[in-house]
Amino acid sequence: MRNDSSLDTPQGHATEAILFGLVPMGDPRTAAEALHELQLLTETADFVVAGCMVQHRRHADPHSYLGSGKLEELAEVVKLAHSTVVICDDSLTPNQGKAIEQAVGVPVIDRSELILQIFGMHARTPQAKFQVELAALQYEMPRLRRKWTHLERQRGGIGVRGGAGEKQIDVDRNLLKTRIAAINRELERIEEHKVREVQARPDLFTIALVGYTNAGKSSLMNRLTDAGVLAENRLFSTLDTRTRPWRLPGGRTVLLTDTVGFLRKLPHQLVASFHATLEEALHADLLLVLVDGSSPEAQEQLRTVDEVLETLGAQSLPRITVLNKLDLVADRANLTPLYQTDPKAVAVSVLTGDGMSDLFGAILGHLAEVEQRVELLLPHSAGALHGEIRAKATVLSEFYTEDGCLMTIQASPALLGRLMAGGARRAEPKPGNGGGA
Repeated sequence: MRNDSSLDTPQGHATEAILFGLVPMGDPRTAAEALHELQLLTETADFVVAGCMVQHRRHADPHSYLGSGKLEELAEVVKLAHSTVVICDDSLTPNQGKAIEQAVGVPVIDRSELILQIFGMHARTPQAKFQVELAALQYEMPRLRRKWTHLERQRGGIGVRGGAGEKQIDVDRNLLKTRIAAINRELERIEEHKVREVQARPDLFTIALVGYTNAGKSSLMNRLTDAGVLAENRLFSTLDTRTRPWRLPGGRTVLLTDTVGFLRKLPHQLVASFHATLEEALHADLLLVLVDGSSPEAQEQLRTVDEVLETLGAQSLPRITVLNKLDLVADRANLTPLYQTDPKAVAVSVLTGDGMSDLFGAILGHLAEVEQRVELLLPHSAGALHGEIRAKATVLSEFYTEDGCLMTIQASPALLGRLMAGGARRAEPKPGNGGGA
């Protein structure tokens, strides 16, 4: 096994953390490089990173995660840095967490708990708060015994089954189960309300923004719709799904939905809790999958997005891959591996607007592929349909004739059916009849 550690101790902060994790044998990255994403998460949770340590091995030790020698080294680094917490890049079992805490003498936070803390900090709406609390309680359930170990020492003599700690565990477990059931009922109520909201929306083509956290989804949402969504250079700055109308070049309106960002090793409790939130967006007609094109880990981030979409059952939805932050890409040749993954990917800079016309073209091209192009005659008696056509279809041409408005449009089969039922009918264009509009 090869060991690697680095230490850079900031001064004067009460919540300094040592980061640690495992990397595969032969991985050439330094500790800081291997734990870069964990460092971003740690800073998002308002800790200060005092040092990083990794151990190169094939599998985690089932008892203590790190090997005994590396665990002793971690304890020494904690003492030298006067650190008050250590943070692991993986999810730990209750026994692993207990063993590490006993060795280093300070609290241990694993990746799942850290992400749960961040989600808790950023939850704003009642639904997001309930979802985070549910995930946190589900995470807490198997770890109750570790919290009450000190009480179990108060057990009686021979023949006495259990003690204060064991009884308190039962009480806490029942309290957690009761609260989990109550939150599930409340989330079901909120979800029923959201389903009614979605059903009441105008029947417009829907585009969902999905992708790795901090890829620029909220910034793109703001640029296209003036939505006013919080967009910060921090992980998980927004947790709630937001839907806004977006007027495409040419005048047609679609619905654009922003979603919570995905992340490598996302706790399964959070994926389950936020499934309802994501499910609304992932019933979209098209996904814009955003990735930070300037990141050296862009390919891995795309794989993570694919894995989460597969977990949600949305891997088969049509998509356009958007390589954002083009302004930070020093050499566009660096994007070649991403184009090899998806030759139709579109490179943009949401910040500067570079490449946005290519993105619009890709979206309009997709609409042309999936919708029908037809020529309709809109009689004067059905003139009220004109506004719906302009809002929900792409108008390619229109001429006014004695019989009404002759239009060439591109629309979904469902919309065409409603238009025909409302009085429109298919017609052949008659050149020379009427003037262009």
